[in-house]
Amino acid sequence: MKIKHFDTLPEDAIFIRKEVFVKEQGFKNEFDEKDNEAHFLVGYENDNPIATCRIFFDTVKNIYIFGRIAVLKPYRGMGLGSLLLTEAQSYVTAKNAKKIGISAQVRAAGFYETLGFVRQGEEYLDENCPHIYMEKKL
Repeated sequence: MKIKHFDTLPEDAIFIRKEVFVKEQGFKNEFDEKDNEAHFLVGYENDNPIATCRIFFDTVKNIYIFGRIAVLKPYRGMGLGSLLLTEAQSYVTAKNAKKIGISAQVRAAGFYETLGFVRQGEEYLDENCPHIYMEKKL
């Protein structure tokens, strides 16, 4: 997978997020104001967009947040999410980040734990989907 960086929300990331979060998972409020300030990664296989992630700095928590992490269904289970997050981590490490946060769907929390993220606090609902906030020290 080849990963490209974008400073504005690219159409390829919109496509992936609509496929995964809107069509597949039923989220209604997929796009928000954070998209106006975030950095985006899109993974490609043979020039086809297959994975995405956004990164933004949370000034309240003083931490970089990874979010909207999605891999198209036919490409799951191939380690592409790990590759994408490794690239995202490299991006924030270059900006002297000391830790990163993520609002993870509870069903994916185990995946993030394998990458070093630790659950923080209680579970909560985001559009009726259970989530947990997680952090990783760098």
